[in-house]
Amino acid sequence: MTPLIAIAAEAAEQKSAEVTDWAGRLGWVAGLLLFVVLVYWLMRQGWKWRGSLQSDLPELLTAPDATGEARLTLSGRYHGSTTAGQWLDRIVAHGLGTRSRVELTLTDAGIEVVRPGANDFFLPTAALREARLDKGIAGKVLTEGGLLIVTWEHGGKQIDSGFRSDRAAEHTAWVDTINSMINTTEGIAR
Repeated sequence: MTPLIAIAAEAAEQKSAEVTDWAGRLGWVAGLLLFVVLVYWLMRQGWKWRGSLQSDLPELLTAPDATGEARLTLSGRYHGSTTAGQWLDRIVAHGLGTRSRVELTLTDAGIEVVRPGANDFFLPTAALREARLDKGIAGKVLTEGGLLIVTWEHGGKQIDSGFRSDRAAEHTAWVDTINSMINTTEGIAR
């Protein structure tokens, strides 16, 4: 046999590979989708479980009809609330774990927290404990001083709530004003 005939015979014996094994591919896609759905369901169950563990937290206060004149206002984002001093222990009860846009208004009566699409709440001046700049709160880490953290008390539990203004330069004024309000009311029984 000549080499050309041998090459032609060998080429005739070879079969082209199948382009796609559709059944195998669909099986893998279905398996992956089921896995993603399972992980999402487990995360949701964990969120609900955390909420039931925190069910001893009383309902959040709403703003009174007359809060007084606004000292400061802030537009930005609400990044969540945690147990004070434990920046990874997120509080999810009563919607405190829901991130959202926020409009803060500081008055002599306290801080009004308005969150479109989430529960609004009110932090009375008597409940405020501290304001500081920090770099993180559960699920959100920024540069040093990137978050305004307000520590407040509710139902016998101290809570840190994290806010970020659209204009970060406003944070310092908020910290100074809140801390001066707290220091002037320290003589008053809380």
